[in-house]
Amino acid sequence: MSEHDHDHELANKQAHDHESANEHNHAHTHSAAGKTLLLALALTLGFSVVELIAGLRSGSLALLADAGHMVTDGASLGISALAAWLAARPPSRRHTYGLGRAELLAALVNAVSMLVVVFMIASEAWQRLQSPGSIDGATVSVVAVIGLLINIVVAWILSRGERNLNVRAALLHVMGDALGSVAAIIAGAVIYFTGWTPIDPLLSILIGGLILASSVRLLREALHATLDGVPFAMDIEQIGLALAKVAGVREVHDLHVWPIAAERLALSAHVRLENLNDWPQALKELTAVAAKQGIEHVTFQPESVVMEQAIQFKTR
Repeated sequence: MSEHDHDHELANKQAHDHESANEHNHAHTHSAAGKTLLLALALTLGFSVVELIAGLRSGSLALLADAGHMVTDGASLGISALAAWLAARPPSRRHTYGLGRAELLAALVNAVSMLVVVFMIASEAWQRLQSPGSIDGATVSVVAVIGLLINIVVAWILSRGERNLNVRAALLHVMGDALGSVAAIIAGAVIYFTGWTPIDPLLSILIGGLILASSVRLLREALHATLDGVPFAMDIEQIGLALAKVAGVREVHDLHVWPIAAERLALSAHVRLENLNDWPQALKELTAVAAKQGIEHVTFQPESVVMEQAIQFKTR
């Protein structure tokens, strides 16, 4: 084995060891996120049953909508927890990147489900405005206050964990439900003191509109990531220029950046060098540049400028 081949193999081994350590850290992170999501799931589903019963007895749409929203919260948290568990599994021969993409799919499903919830709330609110019924304002307010406290605890639990796209999607559900609880508290108080029942569906529509805006943003981001889009916060031209500034590098082309999990990015590129003997050091510096951008899974293909010129000369 030549000295150049030895250096090349050593550089690739160091890059592989770096990626293996990162994969271990990511697996630990996904496992912790899964436990956080399961705890949030237990709290959410437990109270949704109480709120559903109270909503049926009081006749409040705001409370029923909040209960229904908590059920969808539970489903979203369950989906997110399952996705986190799948993402923590190691790569296999069939899934060489692992199953981190499951988190992106979970975020996409949760974003779509939020749109469905908003539509259902708006539809029921319109019917209630056309045919208002009697509502027990005191029961609505008391249960909604408890629900708000539960939502605050769940949101706090989720916010302390990793804020990847998957957890953010679950957190959006919970925050939307917290807003629903606030609406139910206000509606219950207004009805109790004034008897004006239209406040119940009107506030439900208002909260639905707020949730809609956040859901559309999340849906756009989740769909973009699922389709291998470069993250919106990244400028691929700037990344290419930073890579091209590495000593010994003449040009970087065929550059691709895409997500392989909710918080893992991959990069591949062809790198033209003045001298292939510079490759071991260049690879180390290229990997460091990518790491500064939050990209830890990299594949660089070295190309020799001199060899290209020789080939072009021979083919003329």
